[in-house]
Amino acid sequence: MNKTIRVLIHGTGFAGQGHTEAFRFAGAEVVGIVGRTESVTREVANDMDIPYAGTDWEQALTDLQPDIVSIGTPGGAHFDAIKSAIAHGCHIFCDKPMTVDGQSAETLYQLAEEKQLKTAYAASFRYMPHVLFAKRLVAQGAIGEPQEVECISHFGLEKEIPFGWSHRKEEGGGRLNNNFTHKLSIVTSVIGEEILAVSGEVRDDLLKAPIVDGVHNFKTRRSHIPDDLNDPALKWGDSNVEWSYTVLAKLKSEFAPRPVSVLFKHGGLHPRLKEDHIVFYGSEGAIYISGHYGSGPLHHYGADRQWTELSLPEDIAANTPDVDGDTERNWRYLIREFIKDIQGEDVPPYQTFREGSQYQRLIDVIRENDCWVDVSKLQSLDAS
Repeated sequence: MNKTIRVLIHGTGFAGQGHTEAFRFAGAEVVGIVGRTESVTREVANDMDIPYAGTDWEQALTDLQPDIVSIGTPGGAHFDAIKSAIAHGCHIFCDKPMTVDGQSAETLYQLAEEKQLKTAYAASFRYMPHVLFAKRLVAQGAIGEPQEVECISHFGLEKEIPFGWSHRKEEGGGRLNNNFTHKLSIVTSVIGEEILAVSGEVRDDLLKAPIVDGVHNFKTRRSHIPDDLNDPALKWGDSNVEWSYTVLAKLKSEFAPRPVSVLFKHGGLHPRLKEDHIVFYGSEGAIYISGHYGSGPLHHYGADRQWTELSLPEDIAANTPDVDGDTERNWRYLIREFIKDIQGEDVPPYQTFREGSQYQRLIDVIRENDCWVDVSKLQSLDAS
C-alpha cells in the first residue's frame, strides 16, 4: 500500500493533540478531529491545521471514511467510539486504558478480530530507550536466568488537583489504568508476554477533590488548583478509585525455567525520597533503570559484583523519535510501527486490543482485592 493513510482523531486534549503530531510524524494525513465542545474543537483544529472539526463522531466517520481512528479521550468515552469505528471498518489506535472494565474491552477485541482490523494499544512506555536496552541485555544473558523484577514509584501528586475523569472508575480513572498499564507493559516486554498469575491490593487515599470549571488539558490541570481550599463556596467531588496499589505477578519467560516474580508498588499521592526505579534481577546479575518508567540511566551488576552505568547503544538512540516528552516520543514510536504494519511492512510485534482487553481483566481482578487470608483469630504461639 502506497496511498497516504487518513486518520480521524477522537479527543482534543493532550492525548488527541499528541496523537495528531505522532501520526503526522509517521507520514499519515490527519483529516479530522472530534471533541465534545464545539468551540474548543474548532480552536484546536485551527491551531493544528486540521481541515475537519466536529462534535458528532458518527457523522465524522461517515463524512471522512478514515483508514484509522485514534482514540485520545478519557477511558470512559472509549467503548461507543471504538464500536462505531469498528462498524465503519477502521483500524484503531487507542490510548490506555482501553475501556473501563474487562468485559467491555473483551467485546471490542472480539469485534475487531471478526472484522480483521488492525489495532494498537498504547501502553507504550515499553519503547523507552533504556527499556529497549534492558530487553536486549536480558535476551543476551546479561543477568542469567531472570528471577525477580521490582517496580517502585511514588508520584507525590497534589491532592488538590481538580476533580475530573481521573477520580472516577466509570470514566477510566485510577492509578491501575493510568500507571500500572505502562509498568506491566515495560516488564512483559523485557521478561515475557505471558502473565501467569496476579494478586494485589488497591487503596483510595484521596476520597475527594475540588470541582473547578475550565479544566480541558490533562497535562495543565495543576494550574487550576484553587487558591483557597477553605472557601465555603467551593464544591467537592468524590473519588471512587485507587490512588495507590501493590501488585504481585508471575510471568513466564523463555529465558528462565521457573516463573519470574514481579512486584509493582505505586503511591500516586505519596512523596518520594530517592529515585523511582525498575530492577531486573537474575541468577547471574541485575539491571537497574532509574525512573518510574525507565527513563535511565541504566546500570548493570555482573560478575565483578559492581554496579556499572552502561551507555545507550547507538542503534537504539538512532531509532528513537527526536521529540521532547517521553509520552510523545513513545506515541511516535508505536504509531510508526502501526502505520508500517497497515502498509504491509514487516514489523516486530506490538500490543493490540488483545493485550488491552487482557490488561482490563487483570485490573478487574486486582480491584476485587479478595486474596487476603484473615489471620486475626489465630492464636499467638505464646498464648497460654
